[in-house]
Amino acid sequence: MREHEPTLVDRLAVDLAAVRWPEPAEIRARARRRTRRQLAGAAVALVLVVGGVAAVLGPTNGAAPPPVAVPVVDPGPRGEIPPEALLQPADLREQSGPPLTASDLGESIRLDDHLGACRTDQGQSTRWETSLWSRSQAILRDRPDGDDHPPSDLLVGQDIYRVTPEVAGRFFRGLEQLVAPCAAWRSVGPIEWQGRTITAEAVHNWALVDRDFVGDEAALLRHSVSQPRDRATGELLGEVSRSSTTSLAIVRVGDLVTVIVPGAAMSDDELRRLARVAATRMCPAANPSC
Repeated sequence: MREHEPTLVDRLAVDLAAVRWPEPAEIRARARRRTRRQLAGAAVALVLVVGGVAAVLGPTNGAAPPPVAVPVVDPGPRGEIPPEALLQPADLREQSGPPLTASDLGESIRLDDHLGACRTDQGQSTRWETSLWSRSQAILRDRPDGDDHPPSDLLVGQDIYRVTPEVAGRFFRGLEQLVAPCAAWRSVGPIEWQGRTITAEAVHNWALVDRDFVGDEAALLRHSVSQPRDRATGELLGEVSRSSTTSLAIVRVGDLVTVIVPGAAMSDDELRRLARVAATRMCPAANPSC
């Protein structure tokens, strides 16, 4: 029996799963930079506290110092996103290893690079909204130490962004307009098929299939790819009636927006469950908290 050759859908499925996450050395370097910022902030706080004590304990011409009222100060707006705001491995139904995480400043709120390619192909803008702070993670299937992780080991990828109110409003109001041009995008390109290069085509579809099911705002975005066919002959390539469908969840809680991307096949119901868990974890870190 002839060995099954990878189809265009197979390649697309691999592309969708092959999310690039920072190397461990890069993650450690970012962690060191965050630690330096935290230590610098702690040093400033210490100077302020010591200065305050010096003022209270200064000379008072022999008289006993008056009682000092300690004001109750509301905490300032939260900035950098804590790791606790992310989904945790225990939230998944499958055994996983420790997540790979990283944080950054001024990152774009990217939903799907294939969606960006669709819009670019049709002459549409692909400008993504920009966040203030962000934190990302990849939760991988658990393997023994030393074993490599293939792309299929990605269970969930998640990004959390802290945004201004203007960006949050613009982002969710613009979701329908973002996906509308890509309701039936015909992608055409060369692929290797049975020892020769042919031009194949597949139809991509993006659709918002659910809204406002959790948090302050939410959306479920589904991406479907039809079975590819030979553009010259019309012949379907690969297994009969084969197609690929993936979904991602977008949730806002206060000034935090998260994008949850399953790495493997996951039902929409399970994705909604994870979105609800994510909303609960985001609450304490949001402005305002809930």
